[in-house]
Amino acid sequence: MKILILSNRVPFPQNGGYPIVVRNTILGLVNEGHEVSVFTVNNRRQLTDIQTDDALIKRINYQSYDVDLGLSFKDFILNLFGRRTYNVDRFYNAGFERLLVEELKREKYDIVQFEGLFMSAYLPAVRKNTTAKLIYRAHNIEYLIWKRLSEQKSDPIKKSYLSLLAKRIKKYELSYLDKFDAIATLTNQDKQTMLDHGTKIPVKVIPVGIDLTRYRPDYEKTEYPSLFFLGALDWMPNREGMEWFLENFSSDLTDGDLKVRFYVAGHNIPESFDDYEVLGKIFISGEVDDALEFVNSKAIMIVPLLSGGGMRVKIVEGMAMQKCIITTSFGAEGINYHNGHDILIADDREQFHDAIKRAISDENFCKQIGINARLLVEQEHDTNKVISQLIAFYNEIQQG
Repeated sequence: MKILILSNRVPFPQNGGYPIVVRNTILGLVNEGHEVSVFTVNNRRQLTDIQTDDALIKRINYQSYDVDLGLSFKDFILNLFGRRTYNVDRFYNAGFERLLVEELKREKYDIVQFEGLFMSAYLPAVRKNTTAKLIYRAHNIEYLIWKRLSEQKSDPIKKSYLSLLAKRIKKYELSYLDKFDAIATLTNQDKQTMLDHGTKIPVKVIPVGIDLTRYRPDYEKTEYPSLFFLGALDWMPNREGMEWFLENFSSDLTDGDLKVRFYVAGHNIPESFDDYEVLGKIFISGEVDDALEFVNSKAIMIVPLLSGGGMRVKIVEGMAMQKCIITTSFGAEGINYHNGHDILIADDREQFHDAIKRAISDENFCKQIGINARLLVEQEHDTNKVISQLIAFYNEIQQG
């Protein structure tokens, strides 16, 4: 098959959930012998260097287009008082659309896959210029992220603003669902949400797939006990969750009964997080050179998500690295877990405290959770198995 993938973010290197999912999809399709093109917008304010993935890029037709995705004060005001869905509109660029239309006129594709809601801004132009089947890959239900964030806020102004965003995104999101030929979701929860909203086109769950050859846990290099978080703190659900965790557990980690070092790593960590650092006890590390090496060096992964949606790729990666993971029901959404067997679920302060306490005091228990987690990932998230499901879905839609 000849497949065109449209991405709202450069999927190289693998420094976040979105690029991991997209990049592994590209790799899997190419390895199965399909001809893949990737067209992506590249945030002009944070241009991405793709040289780290030259080998894969040489195997595909790759085009990136620099777009300014920054939000100015003027845009904020227009978003606040206007009726536009600026979260999506800012990804539209006439130059990128022209580049895309030229490609569609020049090449005949079987599948065009839109990676996430933000690329739907180009759906009308794509539909007009190709006979390919158009697949929407929903990395999450976008409006639910903002709705859940608004529900967590006590500040009435922030709550109202986030609620307004959620309503606008919901209206836009639901209006676009049936304009595609089919939808691939990452979780059963997201599929059911779409069906509940009356989606009539085929919807298939295709979970996160990862290249397991990259994940080689070595417990001899792991500090036990140790606690860590790894993620992008410019993503609001991550930031909100970590602020909640640090505010609730800083004293337990420094002066209380949770005697364990805690490491926070990831890109775009706000300077305000430096206030939580405590010499020898709480470490705010910033971005790390090698994420998997960092994960391997620590024992217990926490993901205190209070909102969000879709499947958390960092949790799947942590499971592949045999980590004992403590997260919320939101965090584990879409993963076919068994609480207490391959993950620990904690939805409030008391449950988090008890889970951390057990994990740091029983090394064998901690190790076994990680071993079981790796087995789960091998069964359900091996990219080779996931790509087979995706290709079967493509074939089904083409024949349909």
